[in-house]
Amino acid sequence: MRKICVVTGTRAEYGLLYWLMKEIQMDNELELQIIVTGMHLSPEFGLTYQSILQDGFQIDEKVEMLLSSDSAVGITKSIGLGTIGFADALDKLKPDLLVLLGDRFEILAAAQAALVARIPIAHLAGGDTTEGAIDESIRHSITKMSHLHFVTNEIAAYRVRQMGENPNHVYNVGSPGIDQIKRLSLLSKEEFEKSIEFNLKEKNILVTFHPVTLDFQSASDQFKELLFALEDLGEDTGIIFTKPNSDTDGRVLIDMIDQYVSSHPNAISHTSLGQLRYLSAIKHVDMVVGNSSSGLYEVPSFKKPTVNIGDRQKGRIQASSILNCNPISEEIKQAISLAYKLDCDNTINPYGNGDSSLKILSTIKSINNYKALLKKHFFKVEN
Repeated sequence: MRKICVVTGTRAEYGLLYWLMKEIQMDNELELQIIVTGMHLSPEFGLTYQSILQDGFQIDEKVEMLLSSDSAVGITKSIGLGTIGFADALDKLKPDLLVLLGDRFEILAAAQAALVARIPIAHLAGGDTTEGAIDESIRHSITKMSHLHFVTNEIAAYRVRQMGENPNHVYNVGSPGIDQIKRLSLLSKEEFEKSIEFNLKEKNILVTFHPVTLDFQSASDQFKELLFALEDLGEDTGIIFTKPNSDTDGRVLIDMIDQYVSSHPNAISHTSLGQLRYLSAIKHVDMVVGNSSSGLYEVPSFKKPTVNIGDRQKGRIQASSILNCNPISEEIKQAISLAYKLDCDNTINPYGNGDSSLKILSTIKSINNYKALLKKHFFKVEN
C-alpha cells in the first residue's frame, strides 16, 4: 500500500481536506497518514486537532511550531521550528506522497522539509493570486516545490503552467470546499442556534476577518473601520464573529472582537465553529462580511452575498455575488446595504460543483511511480 501523508495546520484547511482524507482512508490501495501542526495544537485557537480525532481519523505525528508571538519575527521563527519538526516527522513516516493545501506559513515549512527529503508533493489550490498578503509568495513558492498541482480554476491552471510546471501534471479540479457543502447535512436554524448558544435576529451577518500582511494600513486599523460600520446596524441585526488565524497581528484582532462582543448583546464570537457550524452559519445568515477566501470559494454556492473588504483576496476570480469595498467604514456600510438588495438566485460558483476530492483521488491512484516525478523539466508556455 502506498502511503499518502496529509498535512493540516488550521481548522479551515482541515475542512477543505476532510473528504479527500476520508476517500484515502477508505481506499484499500492507499494508507492515510496525517500530520497536524500550527493552530490545531494551540489551546488559544481551540485545540482543533481534537475534532480530527472525533471524525474518526488517526493522527500519526504532531509538529509543534506555533510561538505565542504573532509578530513578523515570531512567525519567521515558527517557520524554522516547523521545518525542523517536519524533517523529523517525514523521516519517521516516510510517505510516498505528501499532500499540502494552500499558502500558509505552516505549509511552507512542510514543503521545504519534503523538498530536501525528496518526497513528492501534491499541492492543492495553487495558481491563485492574493495581492494583499504574503500568502501570494508562499503559494507560488510551494508550487515550485510541488509535483502534482490540483488547482481550483482554469486561470490558476494557466498561472501554474506559466511557472514552468509540466502541463500534464496540472489538474483543474475545483475547490474541495464545495465538496463539504454538497456532502454535509447542515444544521437546521434551531439546531444551529442551540449549537452556538445564540438566537438569530431578524437580520444576521457572519463576520470573518483575517490579518492583512502586505497593506500599509494595519490590520487593526482596517478592522476598526469594519467595527465602526457594524455599529450602525442596530440590535435587530445579529453578528457572528469567527476569530482570525495566527498570522501577524491576529491576536490584536481577537482582543478587538472580545471587546466588541462584551458590549454588544446582539453579537457573539467563536474561536472555531468547525466546518459543520460554519457552513450552517452561512446557510442561515443574510451575508458574509470580511476578507476570508471562504467568502469567494464557498459562500456563492449558498446563493448569498459576500462583502469582501480590502485587498487580501484581490486577484481571485469572483462570482457575481461578491461586493468589493475598501476598508473604510462608509464604504463597508454602503456595501452591506447593497448586499441586502442583491439578487443572488442566479449566482454560479466558478470554483466547481463538489467532486474535487474524487478527482484528486483518481489522479493520485493513476500515477504508478511518484518518485519519477521528482526530476522536473521547465516547460515554456507558448503565446
